[in-house]
Amino acid sequence: MAAEVEIGRGKSGRRAYAFDEIGIVPSRRTRDPEEVSVAWQIDAYRFEMPLVVAPMDSVVSPAIAIEVGRLGGLAVLDLEGLWTRYDNPESLLAEIASLDDARATRRLQEIYQEPIKEELIGRRIQEIRDSGVTVAARLSPQRTAQFHKAVIDAGVDLFVIRGTTVSAEHVSGRAEPLNLKQFIYDLDVPVIVGGCSTYTAALHLMRTGAAGVLVGFGGGSGHTTRTVLGVAVPMATAVADVAAARRDYLDESGGRYVHVIADGGMTNSGEIAKAFACGSDAVMVGSPFARSTEAPGRGYHWGSEAHHGDVPRGTRIDLGTIGSMQQILHGPSHVADGSMNLIGALRRAMATSGYTELKEFQRVQVVVAPHAY
Repeated sequence: MAAEVEIGRGKSGRRAYAFDEIGIVPSRRTRDPEEVSVAWQIDAYRFEMPLVVAPMDSVVSPAIAIEVGRLGGLAVLDLEGLWTRYDNPESLLAEIASLDDARATRRLQEIYQEPIKEELIGRRIQEIRDSGVTVAARLSPQRTAQFHKAVIDAGVDLFVIRGTTVSAEHVSGRAEPLNLKQFIYDLDVPVIVGGCSTYTAALHLMRTGAAGVLVGFGGGSGHTTRTVLGVAVPMATAVADVAAARRDYLDESGGRYVHVIADGGMTNSGEIAKAFACGSDAVMVGSPFARSTEAPGRGYHWGSEAHHGDVPRGTRIDLGTIGSMQQILHGPSHVADGSMNLIGALRRAMATSGYTELKEFQRVQVVVAPHAY
């Protein structure tokens, strides 16, 4: 346990680190990048790359989910997004991309007031399933009890319960909270749940029977949770803490391995590599894919926090486009900023530090380094 730093006489806190404050240490033994495996498997589902595209309307449509699946990855469709509210949201996606910044948040709130339709939930999941790729879909904890039956009936493979902060012990005096442990027990599909950012919260989520736990608050580059709520835990520390919970739960449960998925706060290939170095099994990212020419957001990026009806905690940001989904994932890259060939860069980071498997790479040595180093 890290020593606490005195903030003032009445308050102290741990020193925590973001990805840009640490560095991966190269090894005396290097590998050929072509001999490095970045395959990832959760439950019965194996993927050739450990990148999960975040459930955000700016990056995932049914068509994108199919394309990413065919490229060897996994994309999660947001079942509370435009694709389950409108028969054809393409004109609305174009409108969102055309809004000026001053009007964007209010208009997003108006667009997302349209009710979610169960019939569209089934149709979108079926569309992805018919392509033959693994189907992953997301609901918030608040909507899970209402819509989960439609999701399961439609044939989802991986069920993602994702919110800004999700706990296994939500307390409410107004409504019956979701009993996460009972809910997961009753389902026939693996559940990924989060986000969380502490050892204790992660351990409680693992005890619910979840197959994977999301670390972070999601939507890193587009959310303003730190500004609006003051809630923030730097990602390098958060991932390392949750990885420790995974290790301890493995012992506690007699060998049950829960996957740790870093969620948000990674905008380039170096930060993705550092997430694995801190203990992630996979990463969930949005903004790198929002810059693809196929992205539904047309170079703009926003998450569900951006259109919250009462307390928006995100914003629509203009990222522009840099290349195809294929180039962003597998290259070739024509820039030197870590925004393209994410998988090639991860392979090279692992090879430089002497590792050929992701689970081994979690043990790589890291150092604390100032941002300006």
